[in-house]
Amino acid sequence: MNLSLTNTSPSKNRRSDFDCDVLVIGGGPAGCWAALEAVATNANVVLVEKGYCGSSGATASAGTQIWYVKPDPEEREAAMASREAMGGYLSDRDWMRPVLDKTFESVNRLADWGYPFPRDESGEQQRISVQGPEYMRLLRRKVKNAGVTILDHHPATHLLVDGDRVAGATGIVQQGGGEWQVIAGAVVLAAGGCAFMSKALGCDVLTGDGYLMGAEVGAELSGMEFSSAYAISPAFASITKTALYRFAQFYRKDESLIEGAGSARGRSIIARTLLSEPVFARLDLAETDEVRTILRQAQPNFFVPFDRRGIDPFTQMFEVKLRLEGTVRGTGGLRLTGLDCATTVPGLYAAGDNATREPICGGFTGGGSHNAAWAIASGSFAGVAAAGFAKANAKPHSISDPQAENFARNPSHYADPTAILAAVQNEVFPLDINYFRTHDVLSAALKRLDSLWDDIKTAVPVDENGTLRLRQAQAMTATARYMYKAAISRTETRGMHRRDDFPKQDPAQHHRLVLSGLDDILIRSEPAGSDLLPEVAE
Repeated sequence: MNLSLTNTSPSKNRRSDFDCDVLVIGGGPAGCWAALEAVATNANVVLVEKGYCGSSGATASAGTQIWYVKPDPEEREAAMASREAMGGYLSDRDWMRPVLDKTFESVNRLADWGYPFPRDESGEQQRISVQGPEYMRLLRRKVKNAGVTILDHHPATHLLVDGDRVAGATGIVQQGGGEWQVIAGAVVLAAGGCAFMSKALGCDVLTGDGYLMGAEVGAELSGMEFSSAYAISPAFASITKTALYRFAQFYRKDESLIEGAGSARGRSIIARTLLSEPVFARLDLAETDEVRTILRQAQPNFFVPFDRRGIDPFTQMFEVKLRLEGTVRGTGGLRLTGLDCATTVPGLYAAGDNATREPICGGFTGGGSHNAAWAIASGSFAGVAAAGFAKANAKPHSISDPQAENFARNPSHYADPTAILAAVQNEVFPLDINYFRTHDVLSAALKRLDSLWDDIKTAVPVDENGTLRLRQAQAMTATARYMYKAAISRTETRGMHRRDDFPKQDPAQHHRLVLSGLDDILIRSEPAGSDLLPEVAE
């Protein structure tokens, strides 16, 4: 696919320079916890955020449950066992235990900081969920008060290196224009996953930027086949809070019930029906006023688009669709080498949706709960480790930008980000490509994506205002290629990865798939188990 317009070269803009021990890229929960833990070691920390730290991203716009389990042996055992089968037994209890420990500790800190957890009838706080706006406002305040330099509206575009180690990053200043550069002793990538601008609530800033930046400097990815997460959403709104659909039944246009359709086990039935006709829902299993009031109090933003349109979702049918959430509710991301959340590149750490959640979720996660715990724990682990790396190693001194050098070696051209985005979405949105997967369909889609990547990989924007849009389009293209390369290689159905041509789980494929490279994507398998973990220094 040819999206070129003419030849040019990257423009040079005015630049703001910073220097620090730890650079955190991303201001969601994982980035905030990384910054807090790093600055607590007396490290000098800079946090850059594409939007506004505290209100940008999937968590800030909604409530979320947290995998918060008291340190009772029986409760912890049940918590770890609860999703192992759903995830295809690719999770690892040597990761689950420290994640549960760190989450329990950190959520208790939230309470100490004054987060208003609700109380039960006996007056005990229920610390199993947070409301995103309040949670993120509190985290931003703590990060700022701790002395972290927060650079809002400063999206990162490329990582810098010093030899074989990561040494900072560059990016653009969205308000006022220009560029920025941060030289850092270590970098934590916490820029979120990729939902391909599907309009899922809070997710349009999550475009896979961290995956591409990491891969460009040699980091590996894992679990990218577990990326076909679709959330139930009203056809007219972006609200993707699937939990409330436990109280729904699903219907055809003639109001006949779709047997077996449901928000959890029956979602494939909804998807199959959507291939040929529209699907409607009604929250008619919430039968009493008391239950309906509780639901409104638990998820008030769910009801806003209904109220605006004068629709009572408890008594009236409304059309629904499955909206792609990709790796935001999948499990894939940058591969970690141990509990310090290091990648395979020295000085580069990953957290939250940027890092593979396979260690605690295997091949299935969904929304909230484990995701929220993973953001807290992996962010904390990465922040401490990044600070330790920065202190243990000499400051970077011979800085280079591999992508700038790549531009210098290769002819570049203008490209239209809107056209690129449409081309990628045409490959990842359709249910009969990405949800019901087969070898032939995936191979054809990957071939088109490879061609698109070849055409845009060295493209440049028409002007400075298009820099971020183009970079996001390139990142989404790269993410889709990783997804489908892994999906073709896993010739079975496991976790959320469904192969219509291989509908059963294959015991011989009880392993993880690791990807690397940009133009030519390499893939290998590695065992799933605790033997992967090196010793973690105290």
